[in-house]
Amino acid sequence: MENLKADNVYPWEGKAQTPAEGEFIRLNEDKTLSVPDKPIIPYIEGDGIGPEITPAMIHVVNAAVEKTYGDSKKIIWVEVLAGDKAEEKLGERLPQETLDFLKEAVVGIKGPLGTPVGKGVKSINSALRRAFDFYSAVRPVYWMGQPTPIPDPQRVDVVVFRENTDDVYAGIEFFSGTEEAKKVREFLIKEMGAKESGFPEDVGITVKPMSEFKTKRHVRKALRYALENNRKNVAVIGKGNIMKATEGAFINWAFEVAEEPEFKGKVITDPEAEPGDGQVKLVKVITDQMLMQLVLRPDAWDVIIAENLNGDYVSDLAAALIGGPGFVPSGNIGDGYALFESTHGTAWDIAGKGIANPLSITLSGAMMLEYLGWKEAAQNIYDAVRKTFEDRVGTPDIASGFQKQGIEAKAVSTIEYAKEIASRIN
Repeated sequence: MENLKADNVYPWEGKAQTPAEGEFIRLNEDKTLSVPDKPIIPYIEGDGIGPEITPAMIHVVNAAVEKTYGDSKKIIWVEVLAGDKAEEKLGERLPQETLDFLKEAVVGIKGPLGTPVGKGVKSINSALRRAFDFYSAVRPVYWMGQPTPIPDPQRVDVVVFRENTDDVYAGIEFFSGTEEAKKVREFLIKEMGAKESGFPEDVGITVKPMSEFKTKRHVRKALRYALENNRKNVAVIGKGNIMKATEGAFINWAFEVAEEPEFKGKVITDPEAEPGDGQVKLVKVITDQMLMQLVLRPDAWDVIIAENLNGDYVSDLAAALIGGPGFVPSGNIGDGYALFESTHGTAWDIAGKGIANPLSITLSGAMMLEYLGWKEAAQNIYDAVRKTFEDRVGTPDIASGFQKQGIEAKAVSTIEYAKEIASRIN
């Protein structure tokens, strides 16, 4: 927390600190939240550039809360460990202490976490999603004034709902040459009638599970969001023309949700109709068509509902349109439990240099404030970030982007950028 110390931040000291001030958020029976005025929010700094960008986010969020609410509201930040720091301090990358604290707190935020290559270590991100059943990854992609690779970037304003627990990311894989792959191959050929020509002896196999239950709860969350936020044009995507039992079923189940009593009359599915007041329109789009449409006419869509793998493709392409993942927030959300995060990776090549762009996790912090119901503070962050772009101030990557367009800009460090944003919060 160098140069950004605050009395409401409790770093890890031998264990996660439970401060005397503050209260834990309560998860109600209907999965809504009861948020106290001083909620305890755990944070994971993250690996690589994490220790630089996470304190920057906390500084901006603290400034927004204080300037918006005065002394009536305050976040109590408590550090919990995961990743490299956890391995160094506790000998494991995702300690039980961290899982227990995140569960008690209900809502948290984290920096980027790496998965060491060649060590047989499983992804912490995936483990966290499974532990709390964060079944929807929500990524709002919008332009705030930064330099971008496309003309008229204000056309981009879409929220991608990516299913987080099903599909190929379930991790059911059998590597070529293993006994497991041989058994699965033999079963598919002998018991299920698969053609041997499609399964040579050296085949590797990944299973792509997709369930009606998981799909429908994800779709409900996306449709509720669209209705609550007046986002009229909703697309459900997939390669249903090829993978009929999985991605085709995903699309069909989405349309079944639209017919449920909760959505009947509010979600229209007639391709020729236009949504009226209090309505949204749901259409299906083949994934490769959506990728093309996002480039050609990104303003056509307000919400995109996808299973995991397609959601990964679409959210990254959408992010590229407005400058890259460093400008995109993200939240992993389940039934009440939520963990917000930076969208990008650990960026070890610039770690420790003080030049990392903290916007992704900072905007995720604002997204977290919205989730807590503190929307005024979140809006103040968005407005302040826009003002820094108007004033042509940013970390070196932002300044360089402006300079390449022939626009003079001021480059500042990660910490200084956080201070620049905070200074523009009204």
